[in-house]
Amino acid sequence: MDWTDMLGYCLAKPGAWQDEPWEGDIVVKVGPKIFAFLGQEARSSVGVKCGPNREVADEWLLRHPEDASVMAYIGRSGWNTLRIGAGIPADELREAVDSSYDAVVRKLPKRDRPEV
Repeated sequence: MDWTDMLGYCLAKPGAWQDEPWEGDIVVKVGPKIFAFLGQEARSSVGVKCGPNREVADEWLLRHPEDASVMAYIGRSGWNTLRIGAGIPADELREAVDSSYDAVVRKLPKRDRPEV
């Protein structure tokens, strides 16, 4: 899986859409909320919500110490940066995106939730 594949996977989610809220920084949203940060620089990672809290998200850091890191600013809320095309298997990356998407959708008001 490469960055382009990951972007396509994110955009295939119901109600997902691409945005650039900061010049050149690509994010994928559902309703008004971000569920995946795809960045701009090396296009080699995805930032996702890996758990409801830091303790759960830290499991990623233990399993993939070379390829997972706490996201700046929002990491305390369970967000991690996961390297694409490195040591994390593609199916685990997809599961991380799925979990992030589901967590964000659950918190949306009904009017903003996508029809499935």
